[in-house]
Amino acid sequence: PASNEAAKPAFDLAKAKTEIEAANKQTMDAIAKGDSVGVANMYTEDAKLMFTGMPAAEGKAAIQSVFGGIINSGVTKIELNTGEVWGNEDLLAEEGGVTIYVKDQVVGQEKFIVLWKKVNGQWKVFRDISNSNAPAPPPPPPMEKK
Repeated sequence: PASNEAAKPAFDLAKAKTEIEAANKQTMDAIAKGDSVGVANMYTEDAKLMFTGMPAAEGKAAIQSVFGGIINSGVTKIELNTGEVWGNEDLLAEEGGVTIYVKDQVVGQEKFIVLWKKVNGQWKVFRDISNSNAPAPPPPPPMEKK
């Protein structure tokens, strides 16, 4: 007799991409509200945040602290733009760009790679690495010997 069990649906990458874009919208909304806890809640418990010019932040508390600092520095808005997404139902890689604002002024443009992990049916950020599109600042002049 034929089984009445429904086969597991094939993984739909296009649908997953829209889910990632919706999660990014939640992150953008949390930044706009100045809600570092809300931003940190978009990450897994064992997430790692790897931004330019600082050591990696590991875990939700450290990530919340980084975003608290970003919000306290005056950042009022970010725009996350998803480029391509690859992966499967367990782990997705997202390539995209972020524009960072203080009020209506663009203060940064960066590119990023984010690894997303499915946790209790929700996509959460597992690894987040980004770096600026701006040229690196020149090195400081050498210290003069006394």
